[in-house]
Amino acid sequence: MTLNRTPIHVNDAVSKVMERVKSTGTETVSYDQSYNRVLAKDLTATSDVPLFTKSAMDGFAVHSSSTAGASGDNRVPFKVVEEVPAGSSSDYILKDNEAFRIMTGAEIPESADTVVMFEQTKEIDGGFTIRREFKPYENIAQQGEECRTGDVIVEKGTMINPGTVATLATFGYSEVEVFKQPAVGVLSTGTELLEVEDGLERGKIRNSNTPMILSQLSRMGIEGKHYKLETDDFDTLYTRIKAMLDEVDVIITTGGVSVGDYDLLPKIYDALGAEVLFNKVAMRPGSVTTVSALDDKLLFGLSGNPSACYSGFELFTRPALNLMQEAALPFAPFVDAVLDEDFTKANPFTRFIRAELFFKAGKIYARPSGFNKSNAVTSIAKSNGVIVLPGGTRGFESGDAVKVMLTDVTTGTDSFGVE
Repeated sequence: MTLNRTPIHVNDAVSKVMERVKSTGTETVSYDQSYNRVLAKDLTATSDVPLFTKSAMDGFAVHSSSTAGASGDNRVPFKVVEEVPAGSSSDYILKDNEAFRIMTGAEIPESADTVVMFEQTKEIDGGFTIRREFKPYENIAQQGEECRTGDVIVEKGTMINPGTVATLATFGYSEVEVFKQPAVGVLSTGTELLEVEDGLERGKIRNSNTPMILSQLSRMGIEGKHYKLETDDFDTLYTRIKAMLDEVDVIITTGGVSVGDYDLLPKIYDALGAEVLFNKVAMRPGSVTTVSALDDKLLFGLSGNPSACYSGFELFTRPALNLMQEAALPFAPFVDAVLDEDFTKANPFTRFIRAELFFKAGKIYARPSGFNKSNAVTSIAKSNGVIVLPGGTRGFESGDAVKVMLTDVTTGTDSFGVE
């Protein structure tokens, strides 16, 4: 098999993947198991919020008309006639210059229309005085001011965060319809690889890619299926991957996609009859990243170099898995930042650099997080984003404006694009 490798732009590669994504369908889960899942239907309010007009402060509920004329030279007195704690109310009808002592969250009695904070009063025997006028509805949360029954509160396609879980509980949704999570299998290839618990041997290295990818999946709320290491043998790899196709929706392999004698994945894609969407991307690291499609299943052939593997997952696999769940914002967001140290390498292809982001003087700064070669591992551990340097540039200096992809966040954006 002749392997034709023509690099395509990162944007084009991402588009080719996203065009082949199929929805996973839906299922119903308990609200307390819904975190990090994607809503399959709009979430609507089942009641007004607030449910009733209530006090937003600890203080005194009065009728605003009784405060007329109050000033520093004319303190107006009030008599406290009743106490209204949270969870109760009162049907008492206030007379002029009477007040309820009221707590935050308590229902405002019908005869009151404003709340005077404790700090705005001066205590007197049996009551208090005030030194300014109050308008209706000060320090009051009115019924339905946040939302009304039937309003759409959270839209379909939204990733459920802790606030969404609280909203589900607020409106009595004990169950919620979400998109199914894809079943993802992870397999690292290479005769040189050892398991994590193995002692080091000459010429061999421990497998860091599988646990890294499983953690990247876990960050998305997806529990990946770990397949044991396989050696660089065609029949063994072919049999394993063919079996995986019967068990999972997506296969992620690491290693075996370059052009060496023992890089067998391209031959296996050919033997399976898979369509290769691309096998070379104009990017560094990870240019040999290969993605194939077989029926409704995607096969991500990521580089065996850890940094390249990490970038390939974030650029191609993560948004695809999000879109399978019909997430409205499948892509990692980009922010503008200031480069905090020189990066003098030329960039014939778009370069993705593991980065440390930090705030200083009201701006976001980014600097490479350490040793930056495709086989680096430790720099990933210190990174919380990825600096994106456009192709066709000859290096950057400290102080230059750069784009940074935020990899360590759960919210996203609805489009993808790098220069």
